[in-house]
Amino acid sequence: MARLTTAGRTGRLAGSALLATLAMLTVAGCGGSGEDSGDAAAGAITTESPGSRADGTPKSPSASTSSPSPSPKVTAADGTDTGACADGNCEIAVSKPVTIRFKIPAGPAKLSVTKVGKNEVGYKVTQGTSTNGSSAGGTASGEGSGCTTFFYGNGSGTQCGGAGEPPAKEAGTVALQLVPGPDGTAILRLVSG
Repeated sequence: MARLTTAGRTGRLAGSALLATLAMLTVAGCGGSGEDSGDAAAGAITTESPGSRADGTPKSPSASTSSPSPSPKVTAADGTDTGACADGNCEIAVSKPVTIRFKIPAGPAKLSVTKVGKNEVGYKVTQGTSTNGSSAGGTASGEGSGCTTFFYGNGSGTQCGGAGEPPAKEAGTVALQLVPGPDGTAILRLVSG
């Protein structure tokens, strides 16, 4: 059996110390507590590949900030059926300009949705005949925006800004609300009292 020399013992101790250090670093790198390992505090620079974190684990799709999740599709009680609005009560989704005829307290009216886009909508309502009528309308843009026009026997009024709740039925009044959505579809509501 060979005798170990002082140099051999020192080399063996150094090798054992190196293995112990590597084992500790491996254990420290595999921690799953989510806490900072201290690398950032010590000034270490870490980089991430597009599909993984700095520690090499893959990113989950929900953790990525580079591609937001798609917005949910806007749904309406009457779908996209513009004919549902003929009686003055409907909730439809519109994604392009449309024309709808309906009745208000002052008589027949024609709604022209003139613009529908991502979080934006524009419309005009013409009352009576083209030569002896009046009009109302508005535009809304921005997340959470909308317009509501109320028609009474002696006139109308329009509010644009925050969308608010759907209009409630009120005797002798017809309310028209348009609320644009983030997917380029707007909800159109007609409520007759």
